[in-house]
Amino acid sequence: MPEKSDSVPAGMPELLTLGRPIRMTPLNPDASSTRRWMLFSLWLAVTIILFSHPLRNWLSYSLADDDASHLPVIPLLAIFVVCLERKTIFRGIATDPVVPSILVTCSLAMCVIVTWAGQSWLPLNRLSAYMLSLVLLWIAGFCALFGRSVSKKASFSLLFLFLMVPFPQFVLDQVIYFLQKGSAEVASLLFDLSGVPVLRDGFKFHLARVSIEVAKECSGIRSSLALIVLALLIVHFRLDTTWKKLLFVAAGIPVMILKNGIRIVSLTLLASYVDPGFLYGRLHRDGGVVFFLLGLLMLAPLLWFLERNEPQPVSSSGA
Repeated sequence: MPEKSDSVPAGMPELLTLGRPIRMTPLNPDASSTRRWMLFSLWLAVTIILFSHPLRNWLSYSLADDDASHLPVIPLLAIFVVCLERKTIFRGIATDPVVPSILVTCSLAMCVIVTWAGQSWLPLNRLSAYMLSLVLLWIAGFCALFGRSVSKKASFSLLFLFLMVPFPQFVLDQVIYFLQKGSAEVASLLFDLSGVPVLRDGFKFHLARVSIEVAKECSGIRSSLALIVLALLIVHFRLDTTWKKLLFVAAGIPVMILKNGIRIVSLTLLASYVDPGFLYGRLHRDGGVVFFLLGLLMLAPLLWFLERNEPQPVSSSGA
């Protein structure tokens, strides 16, 4: 009489060997994903330790310079977007050694160049190079552990990390001059439209009672960068068409200059006809938020127009 075989739960695959079933445990995708996240966390920890000195300088720079105060917020926003879209992003996880190898090579080359250049580079330029290398390593680790498909779906957050790299000094100077020049031109035009008699001398404006200068500190770069960061988040969540995204972000550039020109003229007219203290008071120091909101209001009609013909998500109804 044949032996009675062990019972096998329904749905459990089995393999008959010498007349007896052998249970085969199905693979657990959650375990594989957990291991990848643990390895990625380890990769982040190792890179943070290796770049601890540049990271400390980066944090000190962002806390000491108002124009760089947005830098620590960037990685937090990138993590927030990934967490918000995790169900869509983390499908089709695989490994991809090609792209990470290229990124790691670029990162190492950047570190070698900075080390070789030594003190010939300005401190801000060295900091920018080190932070760029660190971002490349983070993206390389993500691509290696989660694969090309997942990285493509998370491309916004990965590319968004580049905003945490400080502008090199020569780039920062050009950006500030561009905003400074544009703000002065807008202010000059608004003074002409207002009918206020004003004598312009480059970046200086002489009115009957006050004289002002559109200095580097008046370029509005801090609120302008904040506006661009917010514009990128808006187009990611609200727009799907590429040309509409580019148009909306590009529209933020003239809006940055226009709102800063309005700020300069408003403070100058208030100082000239109400109280000279407006040039040194709280509205001058902390009023950037007010004009930042004004910039958002200027962009709102364009966003509404671009959203009109955007494809709507298809809702699936359950049976």
